[in-house]
Amino acid sequence: MKSALSSLLSLLVLLACCVFRATAASDKPLKPCTVVSPTTERFFDLSGLRRTLAKDGDRKKEADEGSWHAKGYDYGANFTINFCGPVVEELRDVQDLDEKLWRNVSAFYERGDRQYAIGLENSEPMFRGKKLILNYTGGSLCPSPSGPKRAPHRDGDDKHRDGDDKHRDGDDGHKDKGKHGGDSPTRRKTTVISLLCESDPLGKSSISFVAAVDDCTYFFEGRSRHACGIVHADAQTLSPGGVFGVIAFIAVGVYFVGGCVYQRTVMHQRGWRQLPNYAMWAGIWRFFADMFIILTSSCARFMPSRRGYSRLTLGPDRDTRGRGRRDESENRLIDQLDEEWDD
Repeated sequence: MKSALSSLLSLLVLLACCVFRATAASDKPLKPCTVVSPTTERFFDLSGLRRTLAKDGDRKKEADEGSWHAKGYDYGANFTINFCGPVVEELRDVQDLDEKLWRNVSAFYERGDRQYAIGLENSEPMFRGKKLILNYTGGSLCPSPSGPKRAPHRDGDDKHRDGDDKHRDGDDGHKDKGKHGGDSPTRRKTTVISLLCESDPLGKSSISFVAAVDDCTYFFEGRSRHACGIVHADAQTLSPGGVFGVIAFIAVGVYFVGGCVYQRTVMHQRGWRQLPNYAMWAGIWRFFADMFIILTSSCARFMPSRRGYSRLTLGPDRDTRGRGRRDESENRLIDQLDEEWDD
């Protein structure tokens, strides 16, 4: 009885471990450029939108020819953007940004000979309500809020820059002391990309420019099948086959444990007879044992015979020594019977 209880306890522990593993898997950190919707629990993977350079020896694909491009129309500049990674193009002179950060620029535009970053690399998409967005921050300096508004491509007026060049160290969140006097907040260009689902199976991914606020915040809209979302497969610790295997294992365990308890307590069986349906399992064992004997005996006939001395014949009436001794005993018995008959 104690052994049966211990077996049932072990099964319960196994089930608890499976539940704990499922709970732990739900807390597993997501891969870069992926997110799970807090409202629909659907899984979004935007890594398929990231463009990279073709490796040496690989055939150059259309997706590897460059980053994504969006026309600015009335803004007067076109935009180059990449998703969850830096742009593929090589940057040469990014304004108001330290050179070591040029390789992290994920969005920029050009005005004349100057390049303006509108956001650094970010591989963590997020949800604003039901909207899937990707936010890039830390770009070039925004134009100064004081004084007349001017386009960021003009070369003459440098009032929006700090005199001591402290803004060039890549710091995008602190306050710098500029020529305007006093402390003024340093604002850097930011990009917000809203991603929509492209339900058309033949539709291609695209990105378009929406608006720019004070030449500081830029809004884009992207459409792609990668933004449609799928069922979060990582939340499942076991595949369907694994779940079926666990259920089958538990069923077999309950069958044997319950059968042993019944045979021991009700039928008062001991030893191997405690197993449920002992006669059936014993018959199966005997069947396989008999089949093994039959197969081994059949194979023995195909084995080569022993080589050695053969039996010798000793005469016409005695084929072997054993046969000769038997004939002599028979003759003595016949002679003895003849003598008794004559008496």
